[in-house]
Amino acid sequence: MKRIAFIPALVMLTLAACDNKPAEAPFVPTPDFSDRAFLPAGHPAVNADEPPSSIAPEVVQMEQATVVSAIDIPQFTYLEVNQNNQTRWLAASTIAVKKGDVVQFDNGATIIGFNSKILKRDFRNMTFVNNISINKVR
Repeated sequence: MKRIAFIPALVMLTLAACDNKPAEAPFVPTPDFSDRAFLPAGHPAVNADEPPSSIAPEVVQMEQATVVSAIDIPQFTYLEVNQNNQTRWLAASTIAVKKGDVVQFDNGATIIGFNSKILKRDFRNMTFVNNISINKVR
């Protein structure tokens, strides 16, 4: 009989020991939306009251060429193009072109003596371009 009375007393003590207060919210700092929060260290402050700078953004020089052939590999297209009666190779993000298309592209970066491991082929020069678009079909 004592054991039966002991169990409810133990439950009552356990419940009384529980504190039902809500957990404290974690500390979240207030975000700093001032200009200095988004500028690198040492950068001068940007004032909205001042007129915009007269420095013009860099203009990307675009070139144009006619597609002679195209080789598609995963994520890239190698383009043999004719530009000013000279043949050159371009590498660009995959693009659906065909012989005779006129493409416009940026200057890119040229690698002399480029070896394509996928094609197991050497190219004298390969220009990797960032932007390319098809202008028109001849």
